Amino acid sequence: MTSYNERLRELRSKKGLSQQELSNRLGFNRATYARYETGNTQPDFDTLQKLADFFDVSTDYILGRTNTLSSSDRVNGFDEKEQAEFEAFINNPNHGIFFKDYLSAPEERKKELLQFWRFIREAERDRKPGDRQGE
Repeated sequence: MTSYNERLRELRSKKGLSQQELSNRLGFNRATYARYETGNTQPDFDTLQKLADFFDVSTDYILGRTNTLSSSDRVNGFDEKEQAEFEAFINNPNHGIFFKDYLSAPEERKKELLQFWRFIREAERDRKPGDRQGE
């Protein structure tokens, strides 16, 4: 797993910036930023978000929680695995009837349907076969 300091160093290098140049652009103290890259200090949430926005990546990418660079690599807020789960769910004849208009729906409606599916999935996560729905 890649650590946040390695990711920051890699992202800065890809932009061809020195620590000083990056610090100047983002209004950081260079010494503080250098400590982020050495792993001696962790950026706070606001700083992490500022870095993610600047590099056009997700905060999860910087933190090494994913190798997906940015949220734009996700489909409607879903990563590839979650998207595959959703597609399997809607292709099941027992479930698909509720999502029959998904493919032809406008983007906003697709987002709503995906959120609805997330809600169902979470509610049913610990349910065992034979349990009644909602128990």
